[in-house]
Amino acid sequence: MGKIIFYEDRNFQGRSFECSSDNPDLQPHFNACNSVRVENGYWMLYERPNYMGHQYFLKRGEYPDYQQWQGLNDSIRSCRLLTQHLGFGMNKIRVYERGDCKGEMMEFLEDCPNVYDRFCSHEIHSCNVLDGYWIFYELPNYKGKQYLLRPGEYKRFTDWGSQIAKVGSFRHVLEPY
Repeated sequence: MGKIIFYEDRNFQGRSFECSSDNPDLQPHFNACNSVRVENGYWMLYERPNYMGHQYFLKRGEYPDYQQWQGLNDSIRSCRLLTQHLGFGMNKIRVYERGDCKGEMMEFLEDCPNVYDRFCSHEIHSCNVLDGYWIFYELPNYKGKQYLLRPGEYKRFTDWGSQIAKVGSFRHVLEPY
């Protein structure tokens, strides 16, 4: 079971809202989100309602301001608890240089802090998540915009919510909380 607490102000001040499950619309509970405390579980926070907009992955810990979770602003409008969906088995993903899972392919079982170093390109046009959950980051070393990928085939980069095919790094979501 997961538990996350949202605070309107930095450093866990101001009005707060506690959540323990998916919530497609947090707007009725607070106006802005400037700090978060994750007590249990893995969470994906979304900038807009209905799991849309920029995504931010958070695990157990304290985040005294939105920059701590690489937030672009204080807008968090929906959240999803990932713990109940995670299978702690083997993690495997295949990435492709072209759409429809075509072209050069590389298979990964572990995190990739710099896609260019391993794939000789920053562009990933499609992928197949064979096992586990993965997060794509726009920049190397797990920085920039984030995209959660669940098991399944993504025939084009827009399928995981990106506007461009640029992926700088990616990691699997595995560690126990």
